[in-house]
Amino acid sequence: MSIFERLFGKGQAQELQPEIPFGRYTDAYKSKAQLAAWDLAVDFFEQGRSMQAYRELLQYLRDEREDNLHWHNEGDVLHFEFRQGSRKVMGTASAQKLRAESRIAKGDDLNVGVLRRLMEYNFTLKFCRFGLTQDNCLIIQFDTDTTDGTPLKVLHALRELAITADKQDDLLLNEFGGLQPAEQQVEADIPQPEKEAKYQFMRTEIERAFETLDAGKPDSNQFPGGYAYLLLALAFRLDYLLRPEGFMMDVLEKIHGSYFAQNDKNVHQKLLYLRKEFEKLYQRPPEDVFKEMYRTKSTFGINPPVHHDRIKSLIEGELPNMDWHLNQNHEALALAVPKYIAGYALFHFAPPKPDRELLHLFFQIMEADFFHSLGFQLDLLDAQGDPDKKAVIRAIKQVTEKNQAAYPKMRPDTSKLLFDSPVRFAKSYLEMIKELDLTCKE
Repeated sequence: MSIFERLFGKGQAQELQPEIPFGRYTDAYKSKAQLAAWDLAVDFFEQGRSMQAYRELLQYLRDEREDNLHWHNEGDVLHFEFRQGSRKVMGTASAQKLRAESRIAKGDDLNVGVLRRLMEYNFTLKFCRFGLTQDNCLIIQFDTDTTDGTPLKVLHALRELAITADKQDDLLLNEFGGLQPAEQQVEADIPQPEKEAKYQFMRTEIERAFETLDAGKPDSNQFPGGYAYLLLALAFRLDYLLRPEGFMMDVLEKIHGSYFAQNDKNVHQKLLYLRKEFEKLYQRPPEDVFKEMYRTKSTFGINPPVHHDRIKSLIEGELPNMDWHLNQNHEALALAVPKYIAGYALFHFAPPKPDRELLHLFFQIMEADFFHSLGFQLDLLDAQGDPDKKAVIRAIKQVTEKNQAAYPKMRPDTSKLLFDSPVRFAKSYLEMIKELDLTCKE
């Protein structure tokens, strides 16, 4: 079920909702059937029934919406295969041994630099190791004897293998020219109108950020903090809304990493670097950007699950930083702070479902034109461009009803929402999320 279906009801979603995913994949929201499969996997292994345990483990990892994982038996051997971004992981399990591998890259003449890099990387891995096949294919692999191959050990090993493979293939291919992809990537193209809408949104938002920077109100040399929020919020927003791959994803991660790096550069110097990185995205021809717009399937999420308290502390720590800009009528900089908070939470964490859905709704409200350009028809703004009170409260109520069974104490206080301007609404909306009681049902 899509986010839109969960928010606004299945019937309305079928009529209005394009099947467009947002944000990075997460495996944090397991179904009851998946959780039951995990318990069975542990029980079977303790009983010495390892093959049944591994089948239940695969059932635990299978996401029906993603159709990410498949398995079958050949005699006494269990064969399985799953996707992680651009990589495929294949494995076998028998009564004696479990083995898995992913092919990373290949080359006729592998240079010493590649082999040294992977040998050194092996020391950072806990369960897996890089290797080389007879046909000069670089692989990452894991194997274990069944006697000590507990479901928990295999789960952590497969996660490490899959995430490392998905990350390292792009890095190695970009850095070492003599390498070629080990196999054809399996990916789904997206419609051309969606590509064009996302490309135009990227350019428009970068232009707006540059215009705010160039206006210099306030002076970025004296007040650089607001502009840091502006650019970081833009990076997180593009990551969530566009769900980029390839070059754009790499640039957005560099933007985040470079700003928070502990080095001798001051905030102003970091802002100059961030602007140069955004200029790279802005100057790319549309055909290059379109090539990197595709859908992939994943099995493991990178972002760690967090409780509501982590989202609450993020809002408490950051939201007051918009007040000075709000009082000085620097609306673009004031609005950047709540957008930064929402984007940061979705970039770094897998928050509880109600938080994630309310943060998604926040972006649907604040970026209404973008969602309309993608084909979404729900109107959340009034004629003046401010959040529409009735529509927003109705949407919040529907999020609450969808999650009431799991979070019976969830009662958003919509009476304190302010609808007279987007920036005041954004502040009051995040304050509403902060005050939620997301105690799970016992």
